[in-house]
Amino acid sequence: MSQTARLSGLSHVNRVDDGSPLADLLDERRRLVALAHRMLGSADDAESAVDECYRRWYALSDRERERIPVPLTWLAAGVGRICRARRVLPPPEGSAGAARPTVPDVIVARPRAAEPTTLRQHTAAEPTTLRQHDAVVHAVRRALVVADVDLLLSLLAPDAAAFFDGGGKIRTLVAPVHGRDRVARGLLCLLDRGPHTTLAAHSVNGRTGLVVRHGRRVVAVLSLDVSGTEAVGVWVVVNPDKLRSWNAGRHP
Repeated sequence: MSQTARLSGLSHVNRVDDGSPLADLLDERRRLVALAHRMLGSADDAESAVDECYRRWYALSDRERERIPVPLTWLAAGVGRICRARRVLPPPEGSAGAARPTVPDVIVARPRAAEPTTLRQHTAAEPTTLRQHDAVVHAVRRALVVADVDLLLSLLAPDAAAFFDGGGKIRTLVAPVHGRDRVARGLLCLLDRGPHTTLAAHSVNGRTGLVVRHGRRVVAVLSLDVSGTEAVGVWVVVNPDKLRSWNAGRHP
């Protein structure tokens, strides 16, 4: 059964809240950087222009973003405007071409203090052995690899939450996702894998987590909070800045 068919079993969940597949998001950024590079002629300046455009995207309200039917079209137009402005008004000498943000540099929707606290309390309420934690993580990996909705739902607590960190450089979900169904759908959508994408168990912050690679490059790292036999929290890092150490050979 296809992933689309499996996801239809969660039809009561709003698909608008699912986000986009990670492969599509990475391709989106590559296309924007290529556009900026053609206009500015510098790889560093191109990355800076795209970063500024994403800052403008995240500065929009949720309602404003929802009204944009094709985000790539909006982003490409924004990158074009930024590049044209920079060609007319180059940065001051000695600034190394750095962008001057026009919107606040607060991008990632960080979980409220109460949310991590709730997860810690939930985890503490049902002590989990290292073996139990690893078993849940490996089972979640199997569910994601074959897009098994039923298995994934059985591994998530009813009040599970997922948090996505794109660092403002990848167009991930802004707000945390709450509830077993929404977490399952969000993860399956994000990790809708192409032929060159792999998902493997790996040590993450001293515990078994999941590492997503596209080709040989690490493009996402997942950490799971486990309580008993269920995952109560999933922390998804796709921020390329935070993945540099993974791609610089500092992780086995």
